[in-house]
Amino acid sequence: MFLGRVVGTLVATQKEPSLDGLKFLVVRRLSVANEDERGYVVAADAVGAGLGEVVMVATGSSARQTRQTDKRPCDAVIMAIVDSWEVDGQEKYNKGTSP
Repeated sequence: MFLGRVVGTLVATQKEPSLDGLKFLVVRRLSVANEDERGYVVAADAVGAGLGEVVMVATGSSARQTRQTDKRPCDAVIMAIVDSWEVDGQEKYNKGTSP
């Protein structure tokens, strides 16, 4: 799993039929200090995330363990929208106070 920020959307009109109905988002990885890291991933959205939100992403076989992605050929899924996190007692992100 990793933390990321939703930075875009992906539309694919031609795709494997089992992917019909899934929303795909582009996610940029974040460090534990809430700083952008290199790398992006396209993830199926299982929780209704939106542009700019911080999310938790599962990859690999774990990505096929949500209700929306069960038995579908997905390698990454957004499985949570992050409200806050802290490291060593210091808050790194809070959805209510972050711009």
